[in-house]
Amino acid sequence: MAGDAMNKAILTCALPILALLSACNMGGKDSASGDGAAQGDLAGARIGGPFTLTNQDGKPVRWDDFKGQYRLVYFGYTYCPDICPVDLQRIMQGFAQFEKASPQLAAKVQPMLISVDPARDTPAVLKTYVAAFHPRLIGLTGTPDQIAKVAKDFAVIYGKEDSAGASDYLVSHSRTPYLFGPDGQPIALVPVDDPGTPDVDEGAPDKVRAFLQQWIK
Repeated sequence: MAGDAMNKAILTCALPILALLSACNMGGKDSASGDGAAQGDLAGARIGGPFTLTNQDGKPVRWDDFKGQYRLVYFGYTYCPDICPVDLQRIMQGFAQFEKASPQLAAKVQPMLISVDPARDTPAVLKTYVAAFHPRLIGLTGTPDQIAKVAKDFAVIYGKEDSAGASDYLVSHSRTPYLFGPDGQPIALVPVDDPGTPDVDEGAPDKVRAFLQQWIK
């Protein structure tokens, strides 16, 4: 599909940006502390920032509302025909497995979908959509300017695809689901399937569960 191909291209473009952001922390250990504590591949990266958006109930939500919680952040949109629903399903299935195995730890995590299609993703549309994946998943939208700023702060690339003669459209976007810590700082990228490795399922729910078990303390 056109949307699938464009998403793959944008993922390819986004990876060097993320690598650059996290290049100084790719050692995987906290050498500064000397205690051998593991660090995620995004530790120290300049990703994230304060925002105020609108949730699926039409209420304002601020980034700082989640202080003290881990934040599992996925950028996508409800009209996405293939990538977003598959990613979200598998991420939230992995989260559900983690929740069943470690309910107290899972309670420290807030999963959220931030829309890159604010024109169509109204709170009412988001409410129905996120409920299909997990009761804890929240959907966030805003004005085009608000979404553009959040996307920039979170190193997310997106763009509307117009097709001649078509009444509908797709939105291409980078696949960069993040895990942030209780302090709001980025930890690591949440596993998603890599289209370049068809024989390996990097985004399987059990791998998402293992990822969460590794980082949620």
